Amino acid sequence: MKQVDANAVKIYLLGLQDAICSALEAEDGSNTFLEDSWERAAGGGGRSRVLEDGAVFEKAGINFSHVYGEGLPPSATAHRPELAGRSFQAMGVSLVIHPHNPYVPTSHANVRFFIAEKPGADPVWWFGGGFDLTPYYGFDEDCVHWHRVARDACQPFGDGVYPRFKQWCDEYFFLKHRNEPRGIGGLFFDDLNEWGFEQSFAFMRSIGDHYISAYLPIVGKRKDTAYGERERDFQLYRRGRYVEFNLVYDRGTLFGLQSGGRTESILMSLPPLVKWRYDWQPAPGTPEARLYERYLRHCDWLA
Repeated sequence: MKQVDANAVKIYLLGLQDAICSALEAEDGSNTFLEDSWERAAGGGGRSRVLEDGAVFEKAGINFSHVYGEGLPPSATAHRPELAGRSFQAMGVSLVIHPHNPYVPTSHANVRFFIAEKPGADPVWWFGGGFDLTPYYGFDEDCVHWHRVARDACQPFGDGVYPRFKQWCDEYFFLKHRNEPRGIGGLFFDDLNEWGFEQSFAFMRSIGDHYISAYLPIVGKRKDTAYGERERDFQLYRRGRYVEFNLVYDRGTLFGLQSGGRTESILMSLPPLVKWRYDWQPAPGTPEARLYERYLRHCDWLA
């Protein structure tokens, strides 16, 4: 059985951050990522990259982090008590892209690795991650493309992998207090170790490597669509749902804040502009209402 190789994971993640940043810079064409390296007092650090006010992307954040230490925060040990008393390493790449044009969806991706160790015991480790899409104005062909690439990323690992992790994504990216999905889903997986290290690592790489081919064709198709104040206003309103999810439910956000991570890097996923309204509902028959009726529903887009 192949030994757990945390350094190989780190090398891949740093390369993935580079590749995604290069692809997004090429798509934007007018701006580049600013890099900010940081250190965590309790151990480790990261490399945050942010592109703001580009031609296409209002804000794009691509964060690499590698933190380690002797004690885990409550968010990690609550459902895994066997981790108590172990040293740990957690590393990953996490990104959120907020476009200018309301017809271009917001997208999120994350791949991560966790290992906890103590003398005289086998390490406890797993991989997690996925990607999901949050449109403001939906298009069936975009949803089909997104999920087709997600299925392609999973296919080498078995026929049941895409349906399993697609359903997990639908269930995870769900705002319980709103009783609605965050978007059209994609893939989500966590605690993945049953395939062994080598196969699990290969799967994480497949998810990371498929993100750009899932997202950029949609960006290219929609970025020049004409829009006005109405569409922009709706985009800012719907961004509020994104903020609500990240601050209330997201495991990565909670882990980062509770483990003493860098706050600016953890919260860089939040959009630069957002608005809330009191008890607002879209008018029947409008494109805004269609988002709720057609796209904020759990759906098998490949059926």
